[in-house]
Amino acid sequence: MSTERALTNEEEILFKTKEWVLKSVIGLNLCPFAKPTYQANTIRYIVSGSKTKKDLLIHLESELQFLKETDPLVTETTLLIHPYVLEIFLDQNDFLDDADFLLNRLDLDGIIQIANFHPQFQFAGKNIDDITNFVGRSPFPILHLLREDNISRIVDSHPNIDSIYENNRKTMRKLGYDGWKKLGL
Repeated sequence: MSTERALTNEEEILFKTKEWVLKSVIGLNLCPFAKPTYQANTIRYIVSGSKTKKDLLIHLESELQFLKETDPLVTETTLLIHPYVLEIFLDQNDFLDDADFLLNRLDLDGIIQIANFHPQFQFAGKNIDDITNFVGRSPFPILHLLREDNISRIVDSHPNIDSIYENNRKTMRKLGYDGWKKLGL
């Protein structure tokens, strides 16, 4: 009998998400700004138990308030992982309208930005099986809460911010489906 205990569902979700951040986002350098935040241990990972859009919106509001009130040296960014709701990418994409409305209501527009990642992520105009979609594919649906002032510093310090998108597409094409599978994500 093994003495290792099985991971709880939440522990497994966190493990797989952190593995995705390390192997994909940082390992493939899809976001050249993620590594310092990761190394500083200022990424907040939260698993939402929400099962409805309404509950997720309430949880999102709580996390937005937390990020607003927390020193960036403690928490720079938050990954709100929501595996039980918005399991269809287009539903999550539509939910971003509600999230933007919430940002406005909380007077956080221009202070915090919300990006999305999803297991079915698909760029507009791309076929579902286009390998470049994997830039935004995560093991679970995720809302990424980012501080706008950090984004501004990054944009100002990067010599060619627009090159990131094209470099990511090249990286994914070079990696291919077999390479992605080898990552074990």
